[in-house]
Amino acid sequence: MKKVYVAMSADIIHHGHINVINEARRLGEVYVGVLTDEVIASYKRLPLLDYPQREAIIKNIKGVKEVIPQDTLDYVPNLEKIKPDYVVHGDDWREGIQKNVRRRVIDTLQKWGGELVEIEYTKGVSISQLDEALHRIGTTPQNRIKKLKRLLELKPMVRILEAHNGLTGLIVEKTKIEEEERIKEFDGMWVSSLCDSTAKGKPDIEVVDFSSRLGTINDILEVTTKPIIIDGDTGGQAEHFVFSVRSLERLGISAIIIEDKVGLKRNSLWGTEVIQELDTVENFAEKISAGKKAQVTDDFMIIARIESFIVGAGLEDALRRAHAYIEAGADGIMIHSKEKTPREIFDFCREYNKFVDAVPLVVVPTSYCHVTEQELQEAGVNLVIYANHLIRSAYPAMVNTARNILLNERALECEEECMSINEILNLIPGGC
Repeated sequence: MKKVYVAMSADIIHHGHINVINEARRLGEVYVGVLTDEVIASYKRLPLLDYPQREAIIKNIKGVKEVIPQDTLDYVPNLEKIKPDYVVHGDDWREGIQKNVRRRVIDTLQKWGGELVEIEYTKGVSISQLDEALHRIGTTPQNRIKKLKRLLELKPMVRILEAHNGLTGLIVEKTKIEEEERIKEFDGMWVSSLCDSTAKGKPDIEVVDFSSRLGTINDILEVTTKPIIIDGDTGGQAEHFVFSVRSLERLGISAIIIEDKVGLKRNSLWGTEVIQELDTVENFAEKISAGKKAQVTDDFMIIARIESFIVGAGLEDALRRAHAYIEAGADGIMIHSKEKTPREIFDFCREYNKFVDAVPLVVVPTSYCHVTEQELQEAGVNLVIYANHLIRSAYPAMVNTARNILLNERALECEEECMSINEILNLIPGGC
């Protein structure tokens, strides 16, 4: 019999997928290439089901001879391996981000006289609509908390953006662009003490206590589904830190980042312009260890933020601390710098890559913002946090609007910079 190849993610199965497989059965023996978790995460979102679960579903569909993993978006490696007589696909990929993939399939099949068979896209069903319906349903703390670790396992670089209220949480949740053969979006949210304090009109010196910050966190939790990382400042006393860990884990927060400093909190980007004192390695390691022992699940992450470069202690001190914090149980290491160039960050990365017990590496490129994600990824960074950009961009826009109203004694001149009332009313589902 002739060989027929069908590729699919098989994450949300609907009658359109069954229709494709049934059409393929009429042509010969059906080989289904199920996209791996890594592939789906690279161009869309985290799959709801992992690969073994999706493989088992497809294997049990009538007419499927064999399931093979497709570990690239490109069909060519699998096509060259099995040399099918036909590839069957819906006709919805003639335009959009899959157009180039389709062209490569056609070119490859021509090498041995194979044929692309396209069937009419099944009307009345849309994966994007199903995704939106799932988003409206929301998520549970148990599902949300484990997403960050899964992202770090599946993606070469995890991208996180700051959120400081429910509205900015929605921006992080929903903003995406289509580029070439993939959809680019943010993987999760960073709730920082700087942005939380600033939004409340207070200085970033831990004056906003943890109970108050939980209000902001809950506002974001209620309207989003993506993982959340919390800026925990120093974490406080070890005896207090364990309660913070338990509270955040219960809410479904994926991670907390704590920094190895003591005394009155000063923002790290002040550097040595203000007094900043490092905690002892032993004391901070003990705090990490206490937090890990307080956890109920294995999904919550405690990430140790190293401030050696901030206080001028140098590379050797940073590496020594990284070793100690990993040994204490840290699930990730964040290396921080206030320099305009990434030189000391890349120096750290180069040495850190030699660690046999390395955990995910995190950076916050606020001061060295010209560095690309690709450069950071090549240096060995696993997670990048854009830590304060929504609040920094919102403030100038709001000030400009306020000044325009004062200057012109009316609102007409600022209307072009504002969303329409209808857009505001329709921004949040359920408002009418």
